Amino acid sequence: MSQEQTPEGLEALLQDIQSEPAGQPAKKRGRKQKDAPAKDFKAVLWASADKLRAQMDAAEYKHLVLGLIFLKYISDTFVEQQQKVLSTVSNPESDYYLGDDPADHQEALEDRDYYTQENVFWVPADARWESLRNQAKQPDIGQLIDKALVAIENENPTLRGKLDKRFGAAQLEPGRMGELVDLISTIGFGEGKKSGDVLGEVYEYFLGQFASAEGKKGGQFYTPAHVVKTLVAVLAPHKGRVYDPCCGSGGMFVQSERFVESHGGRRDDISIYGQESNPTTWRLAAMNLAIRGFAADLGQEPADTFARDQHPDQKFDYILANPPFNISDWGGEKYDSDPRWTFGRPPAGNANYAWLQHMLWKLRPGGEAGVVLANGSMSSNTSGEGQIREAMVRGDAVEVMVALPGQLFLNTQIPVCLWFLTNDKTLRGRDRRGETLFIDARQMGSMVSRVERVLTDEDIAKVADAVHAWRGDGEVENAYEDVSGFCYSAKFDEIEKNSFVLTPGRYVGAADQEEDVEPFDQKMKRLTSLLKQQQEEGAKLDQQIAENLRRVGYEF
Repeated sequence: MSQEQTPEGLEALLQDIQSEPAGQPAKKRGRKQKDAPAKDFKAVLWASADKLRAQMDAAEYKHLVLGLIFLKYISDTFVEQQQKVLSTVSNPESDYYLGDDPADHQEALEDRDYYTQENVFWVPADARWESLRNQAKQPDIGQLIDKALVAIENENPTLRGKLDKRFGAAQLEPGRMGELVDLISTIGFGEGKKSGDVLGEVYEYFLGQFASAEGKKGGQFYTPAHVVKTLVAVLAPHKGRVYDPCCGSGGMFVQSERFVESHGGRRDDISIYGQESNPTTWRLAAMNLAIRGFAADLGQEPADTFARDQHPDQKFDYILANPPFNISDWGGEKYDSDPRWTFGRPPAGNANYAWLQHMLWKLRPGGEAGVVLANGSMSSNTSGEGQIREAMVRGDAVEVMVALPGQLFLNTQIPVCLWFLTNDKTLRGRDRRGETLFIDARQMGSMVSRVERVLTDEDIAKVADAVHAWRGDGEVENAYEDVSGFCYSAKFDEIEKNSFVLTPGRYVGAADQEEDVEPFDQKMKRLTSLLKQQQEEGAKLDQQIAENLRRVGYEF
């Protein structure tokens, strides 16, 4: 192995990455160049971790890296709490002072009550990070990590069955697991709430990077944060029950928590419920929520049939979902009498309208749902879908439709739309019965790579503010106005005239063009002058090219 592939070369590798902009080749040695600013530490960590992956499949490697990050965090927070306990029991002015005997102090450090009362996971001695790091160069470090995870699960009932123990069987090159442990050791978690913020940043960044590395497969467990943020910003879940029937890695819940806290609330103001069918993805979600201190009710089945609904008797205030559509049995004959099909039985082979009706079934009175679906759901008339859509509009269940641009998702380039549903348009704002808001956001977003577009915070705020102004729900102060090419509030009869097709472009019209106030004669003089100048410059370039060719022996 080369020097940078060895454990001893890890520090140099980190230094190299910190000094080079992402995606740029290494600078040549020799003349001293101006130092480049250090990159975001998350990007440094990712580039380093991805380099250690070598030829290992990203889908497999993801669980190793995220599992180690989780392990490092709970170990660091445990050690931090240990230090707090020691400070408390050895301080004569503390109510918990135990005297000067170090043996008494040591006994207190192993008293679990000091940890559980602060919601800190108990980490056995052999499972603590420093113990593992000291053994990182041993060939059986993978088995040692698995053993540590088993011990942690045994000591913390809320984690049982949620940690992915695949380190011993990982197909990493010799020595790479130890290097990975060394790399994760560079992340410092501590200082109370700040540690959770650092962890959340690292975890979310790595989830996104792994989804990008996996391509289509990665998109199955990860909905881009900016799309989730749009759903959350429109729904505005201040308090109540939040449900995601296909929760992936838990991004909907994380963004909901951030919304609540950014608006002055507490995370306890919302309760979390979710389901996920893929067991490894379910573990990602469980760890993602555990490290943030969420007490979530997560089932290990998707809500793809009424029988498998993990919360059959519960209704929710907010539902956020990016569901799969390829569930073929929902439209089968055995579901003819399913109570969820209020607006019509969905067809076999495409579950778009099964999901939409499932969401409505799970809402409390006045509840709201935000659902990501392919654009075809807004206009399809195949197998009775048009009739179901018509019935939903007539039933006043469709509140807002948002058309998004393409290239937002890593697993498909197909443009998607957002459906916002409710079972009572008289609540959470003014009486909106007989109206549906259409928003065309297809021109929004910025390209961050050749294949990926991201909605900016300004884009998200523009969409959400328009919805809140239209609802009159008090989230924004400005009054709603239709904006040509962007948003339009349509009455029922207008939607009927459009055959119940819900594509926003049919309603919002074309964007207003800026009036051209330059007089025609003045414009023509300016343009002809510019054309003449460009022709003269072109002639000079042609002459220079011909001269250069003659100098090297070619006539032009």
